Amino acid sequence: MWYITGDIHGNIQRIESFSSKTSDPIIILGDCGFNYYGSKRDELLKEMASELPNTILCIKGNHEIHPDQLDFYKTKEWNGAEVYYEDKYPNILFAKDGEIYEIDGKKVFVIGGAYSVDKDYRIARGWKWFPSEQPSHETKMKCLKTLDKAGWKVDIVLSHTAPLKAEPRHLFLSFIDQRKVDKTTEEFLDEISDKLSFEKWYFGHYHGDWQTVIDGKHYEMLFEGIKEL
Repeated sequence: MWYITGDIHGNIQRIESFSSKTSDPIIILGDCGFNYYGSKRDELLKEMASELPNTILCIKGNHEIHPDQLDFYKTKEWNGAEVYYEDKYPNILFAKDGEIYEIDGKKVFVIGGAYSVDKDYRIARGWKWFPSEQPSHETKMKCLKTLDKAGWKVDIVLSHTAPLKAEPRHLFLSFIDQRKVDKTTEEFLDEISDKLSFEKWYFGHYHGDWQTVIDGKHYEMLFEGIKEL
């Protein structure tokens, strides 16, 4: 059985608590924190996670450098598509954007990344920010090609941010001027959601647990909650 949760931002306690109850695999919907600092701190976190009995599948977030930008990641075929992995930490996998995985008998399409509303704040303080945080044009074209091949039908979609129509506006930070937020990723996900047939769309990013149905399609945001896929 597969489980799914939202952003952990390097706080491994939620996954450790989960692993004390089951060795079943778990998906983190981005901002895992395994590749944020680019230092020994990342290594320590991955060492802790590698000791757990669970396979951990990570979606790319916006508070971490993506594996395709790091030369120590390799790729391999896993559940019908490609993932990124490190030899030292074989149970920690990163999904590759635009792939469709066979997970628990379901076709699962993945597209990570998002814009950081705290970008200027981080840069001003010398904190990490990554220009590759949003899907590139090439990644978007790959997504469209993959879905064309699949006949625009999957069971589940996993993303970090939400389609524009499913944004949890009640969780928007009051001090952020939304007119200055780059919504190109959300707009692209909107285009996909309009055309794609799916049972459930899961996302994280906004730090809340919430769900909605729009035009008969079910979207669910996860943060601290852990549920069956």
